[in-house]
Amino acid sequence: MIRMNSIRKKLVAIVMSTTLAVLLVSVGVVVAYDLRSYREAQLNDLSTQAELVGHMTSAALAFDDPRLARENLALLRSRPSVRAAAIYDDTGALFASYEAPGASASFPQRAGQEGHVRDGDDLVLFKPIAENGDRLGTVYLRSHNMLIERIRDYLLICAGVTLLALVTAFMLVLRLGHTITTPIDAITTIAREVVARRDYSRRAPRISEDEAAALVDSFNAMLSEIEQRTHALEESNREIAREAQERARAQQEVMRLNQQLEGRVQERTMQLELANAELELAIEEAREANQAKSAFLSSMSHELRTPLNAILGFAQILSSNAMPTTPEQKTEFAGHILKSGRHLLTLINEILDLAKVEAGAVALSMEPVDVAEILAECRTMIGPLAAARGIVVRFPESLGGVVQADRTRLKQVLLNLLSNAVKYNRDGGVVTVECTQAGARLRLSVRDTGMGLSSDQLAGLFQPFNRLGQEGGTQEGTGIGLVVTRRLIELMGGTIGVASSPGAGSTFWIELATAEPETPAVLPAPAPGSADGAAPAASGAHLILYIEDNPANLRLVQEIVAYRPDLRLLSAPDGPIGLSLARSHRPELVLTDLNLPGMSGLEVLAELRHDPATAAIPVIALTANAMPRDIERGLAAGFTRYLTKPIDIEQFNEAIDGALAQRAAAEKTAP
Repeated sequence: MIRMNSIRKKLVAIVMSTTLAVLLVSVGVVVAYDLRSYREAQLNDLSTQAELVGHMTSAALAFDDPRLARENLALLRSRPSVRAAAIYDDTGALFASYEAPGASASFPQRAGQEGHVRDGDDLVLFKPIAENGDRLGTVYLRSHNMLIERIRDYLLICAGVTLLALVTAFMLVLRLGHTITTPIDAITTIAREVVARRDYSRRAPRISEDEAAALVDSFNAMLSEIEQRTHALEESNREIAREAQERARAQQEVMRLNQQLEGRVQERTMQLELANAELELAIEEAREANQAKSAFLSSMSHELRTPLNAILGFAQILSSNAMPTTPEQKTEFAGHILKSGRHLLTLINEILDLAKVEAGAVALSMEPVDVAEILAECRTMIGPLAAARGIVVRFPESLGGVVQADRTRLKQVLLNLLSNAVKYNRDGGVVTVECTQAGARLRLSVRDTGMGLSSDQLAGLFQPFNRLGQEGGTQEGTGIGLVVTRRLIELMGGTIGVASSPGAGSTFWIELATAEPETPAVLPAPAPGSADGAAPAASGAHLILYIEDNPANLRLVQEIVAYRPDLRLLSAPDGPIGLSLARSHRPELVLTDLNLPGMSGLEVLAELRHDPATAAIPVIALTANAMPRDIERGLAAGFTRYLTKPIDIEQFNEAIDGALAQRAAAEKTAP
């Protein structure tokens, strides 16, 4: 009996060891592969988040704006796994930081090397921020290392599966062992019974005292035990069938678990694809913001160079001994310099206002403001500007109302709307100011009789450097005023709108919440006035056509050419008139600005080259578009020379002499 138990234990040990080895190998391979894939996916996801944060905060680093960087980092709260984040500048110093709600984190004093490290249960990543090949700083991300929790979960699952499999195998081996050992026990028992009964008719030689000897002894009793052996065989068959059913059920369970695993993998894949799509959208938005920034800087460069051209140009004339001026000319030139300087100061102030508003640095003092007093002050300030062009400004005869606003900013808003209504009005036109009550709000409207705006112009109206659809026109302005106006009105809790159509004028209105009413003030309309002026033209041997819409810039070139008796200047205020003069007078040289009303300088150049009568005339660009890509595009379009404002008089004369010499040489070699 001891030996039978020994065989049964050996059988159990063999089956259990084999089952355990197979389980450890198969489960270990699957878990190791899944953990490696999950770790790579987690690192890729964290690296992508760091790259996105770097793109979003490059502008903040470039403009040294930690607040914007912190706002960008705060967007990481949508990623609960990110516990902390920080931005380091190009020197490695901490620039901005972010901590997830409920998390406490300490940030390194200096930026680390690029890469990732494991810090306890967290994963730390350093990634550089680069733009156009220059390193702007470093992104620091600390994320919860989900891999450790996943390993713990897998260990628990593996332990449970292994325990269940071993228990199942143990039960099966007990059952199978019983099936295997029972016949041996039975045969041994029968043999012993035969020996005990001393029925030697069923003899069999005994060669040992072990299990084989027992089988030999039992062989003599086999004929009498046929029925019993048949029953044992049938029992064995039923046991095999039951084992097959158990195996089939086990296979079905494995298939079910595989299907669940595939479903989880597909779900995770869809989540990753969605996250990647969101990241791509955020990157595209950051790219569009960079393009808008570049366009803003290009426009600002043009607007700054335009008044600087008149200032430096007239200053060069006044300071040059080669170009003596009369006292009247000095007075006139000084007036142009003063006017351009004031325009430049206005431009700088408006840019600073826009920067303050966009940065949220404008402090408002909200109080009840008497609309009548504000309009009376505006009438006094806008009157001379309107009288100079014969424009009548009509204020309401009786006005009563108090609004909740910042007095200084409200005055700034109304002056901007009134000055635009005068500036873009026709000579001798009318500007009408109206005040109406709209429930708990007061509406102030400014209506002009100008050219009006199209739907396309209205769509881009509140963009910086959009001068009410008058780009390239004779009216000075930056187009920033309306942007600041809208921001200020919104900060004061109001709304702003515009209604316009081409040829019918425009109406700008603002609405603000009313306060306690006060006694209305009666505002008399100011008397209209008018002013006019013209500039003389110079003459010379070589006829030059200058197409320029800015009167100060035209006057500057006229004065430069006046000191050269070999030149005669012909001017045009826009492209179509310039083309007409070029075809009728056939000048030897054409100077043109690029930002012209109606038709740009590039379009003028194309029309001149297309007409055989004017195709040979050299054309020089004279513009404030001084960005490198603008110069390359102008020379590629076919300009003989590309001169940028402010004008350098020596370079200007050298370019004219070179173009005239080139024209003369071409005419001599022509058949």
